[in-house]
Amino acid sequence: MTNAPTPAEIGTINGWHAHVYYDPGTRAQAATLRDWVEQRYPVRMGRWHDVPVGPHPSAMYQIAFDNVVFADIAAFLSINRQGLIILLHPNTAHPRADHLHHAYWLGAILPLNASVLPEDA
Repeated sequence: MTNAPTPAEIGTINGWHAHVYYDPGTRAQAATLRDWVEQRYPVRMGRWHDVPVGPHPSAMYQIAFDNVVFADIAAFLSINRQGLIILLHPNTAHPRADHLHHAYWLGAILPLNASVLPEDA
């Protein structure tokens, strides 16, 4: 079994991102959710992107947060997402795998543009 993969250690996760997707008709819900998260958790909010950027197929903003609040934020987003689609992914040294294989989707799974995601950071 020389080719067997070895498990990754939790220390390899340097934090998390949540990408909140919206369109012109759901931007108000996205703004409300953003306010709720900012009021409750120690996060770093990304800019509003009203057009697709990077691998993301629609308008979105990013929420960056540390490992210690993952469970609380994931639970909060799960029950308060107001019908929005959210991608949660870890930040490791492997951005492509983080977005495509290690991610959690709240709502529908959207196709990401993998061609812009590097294998390694």
